[in-house]
Amino acid sequence: MSKFKKALERGKAARNEQEQLARKEEAKRTAAAADFNVRAKAWLNDIALASLEAAKSEVASEVAIDIDTTSLQAEGAIPSLRFQIYRMQDNDVPARTFTVAIDVSGAVSVSAPGVVAKDAGAIADKSPTRFTTMLARLIEDVVAERVPGTREGHLLP
Repeated sequence: MSKFKKALERGKAARNEQEQLARKEEAKRTAAAADFNVRAKAWLNDIALASLEAAKSEVASEVAIDIDTTSLQAEGAIPSLRFQIYRMQDNDVPARTFTVAIDVSGAVSVSAPGVVAKDAGAIADKSPTRFTTMLARLIEDVVAERVPGTREGHLLP
């Protein structure tokens, strides 16, 4: 009988050890996901949002930039940022909607409906150069466009 009790106790101890190991692994995954969200939100706030706000004030006479930060503030979702660029004077040209998304790997991309996403940097890179260069090209595209479908070239650089 004592052999049976010892085996039973060893089984319980092994099961408890496995449960603790599983909890520790889950805590590590949760911490890594939380760390990613914190870093991604910081990049979107520090680089993307700051660049968009600066561009918005710089080109306010010709172009309007509307920024949607609701997905940036959502808890649990992968952070992203949406913005629209449109000409102030021309109602014939529709607003273009863009999404700044961050992949789990940390790669940042800018996309628009019907257009392949383009690389805009990485959250590890704290320099705004790549993002601001892409944003300038997007604004130039909107300013240069006269009537939808008449301008040659690509929407994103």
